Amino acid sequence: MADQQQETPVLSTIRGHLGLITLNRPRAVNALNVPMIGMINQALDDFEQDANVKAVAIVGAGDRGLCAGGDVVALYRAAASDDPGQGIDFFRREYDFDYRISRYPKPYVAIMNGLVLGGGIGLSVPGSHRVATDSTRTGMPETGIGFSPDVGGLNYLSHAPGQAGKHMALTGLHVDGADAVHAGLADYYVPDARIEELLTRLEGTENPGTVATTLQEFEAERPASRLAEAASWIDADYAPDTVEEILANLEARVAKEPENELAAAALTAIRRNSPTGMKTALEGLSRAADQSLAETLVQDFRTSGNALFAHDMAEGIRAQVIDKDRNPQWQPRTLEDVDRQTVLGFFGPVPNHEDLRLPDEGEKP
Repeated sequence: MADQQQETPVLSTIRGHLGLITLNRPRAVNALNVPMIGMINQALDDFEQDANVKAVAIVGAGDRGLCAGGDVVALYRAAASDDPGQGIDFFRREYDFDYRISRYPKPYVAIMNGLVLGGGIGLSVPGSHRVATDSTRTGMPETGIGFSPDVGGLNYLSHAPGQAGKHMALTGLHVDGADAVHAGLADYYVPDARIEELLTRLEGTENPGTVATTLQEFEAERPASRLAEAASWIDADYAPDTVEEILANLEARVAKEPENELAAAALTAIRRNSPTGMKTALEGLSRAADQSLAETLVQDFRTSGNALFAHDMAEGIRAQVIDKDRNPQWQPRTLEDVDRQTVLGFFGPVPNHEDLRLPDEGEKP
């Protein structure tokens, strides 16, 4: 993507029949904050009302990725303070925005190159046309920073093939573009080198119904999906309903197959991640399988909002982003010490805050 003006965090332009939104915080890998959500919403309003705009695309400035997630430094300040209201306001605005994307009336093309994590999933995967590339590195890393996948991520992961979604939700490991398509997080695989050409072609879109055909013309053959190749052991090892049993299975897998790099990485992640976050994620994933996207986002508002009042979110962000010592001190420290009542507490209303309200909550998006 071309260099952009640094002072404007979101740029919107009309190129032919294409409304183009550019996230423009390349030094922060386009991490999302409240002002950016407002600017993107304004651009979506403008494009929706402009009959000349037949399709919308969202891209990230710089070459590191579309969006590395939400502004976790701001979340840390909220979680570490006596008043987490700013963090709750961010979640409320973000999830409402994510849901809007799922219902946007014009084709919404998300270019998911580079890092597309957490909040980056929220502004891309609900779109009508999701494009992975050869540089895509995507995932839901929240259990590594002390809470549970949000932005509707558990809804998407609950519909991934086999137990791939459970693997991604618990470990927080990044997956590549081929895995993203396999897991249902993306629809198309287009080489990075052809993205600008693709956008130029989309400028000529006169009929919104031709967007999918155009994207298909740019598709390249995907490399093998690592998740697909590992499906047999992932489906077996992640079948249990408790994190403790999954951990035991992975320990046995790595002992039996020391050359299995993905299993080793998964084991390391589950040993490292927040026990509370993982148990909350597993409960949320189970619930999301029978929910609409709106219902999952309402659930996310509760789990994320309650995490702001708990210990592990502030501690996880501190360890990974603030002090960068990579040594979070989780409380409770072990899976066995996280009881069922603690997990269920994350699914109750956020103290002193009204639940998230979304239009037509009961409808399947």
